[in-house]
Amino acid sequence: MPRTFEGPLDGAALRVAVVVARFNELITEKLLAGAVDTALESGVPDESIDVVWVPGAFELPMAAQWLADSGAYDAITCVGAVIRGETPHFDFVAGEAARGIADVARESGLPVTFGVITSDNLAQAQARAGGAVGNKGREAMLAAIEMATLRPLVDASMARREGSLA
Repeated sequence: MPRTFEGPLDGAALRVAVVVARFNELITEKLLAGAVDTALESGVPDESIDVVWVPGAFELPMAAQWLADSGAYDAITCVGAVIRGETPHFDFVAGEAARGIADVARESGLPVTFGVITSDNLAQAQARAGGAVGNKGREAMLAAIEMATLRPLVDASMARREGSLA
């Protein structure tokens, strides 16, 4: 039978940050609330949650990198909203935000999650910021907590395995 690893959604021992884009603040405030409420519901102490505001989604990766470099966090959640307009600007901002956030996660080894809504219109964004489709800030924080609690389980298993091979 294969061994299974799954990170518990218990954030009591975690320190987390939420990086939130100010652009489309009507939407991003709801994503932030979803992320913070989820962290608290998962046991992360209030004093172990930091919120960092940036101008827009394009700036999310830079702030996430600074936080990752600080060594002070177990997980970082990025939230923002990029709503399609009449120009290709949407494609550049959404794509670079996604790429940049993924790069920070890979380079830092920290869970850095993507809670950025990319929608065609305001109604779609509202549906994903606490409306009929849920709250992407909540989902991103759940993923961050699960990944942060999964890492020690995997590390411990690999250490035991290496010890048994020695």
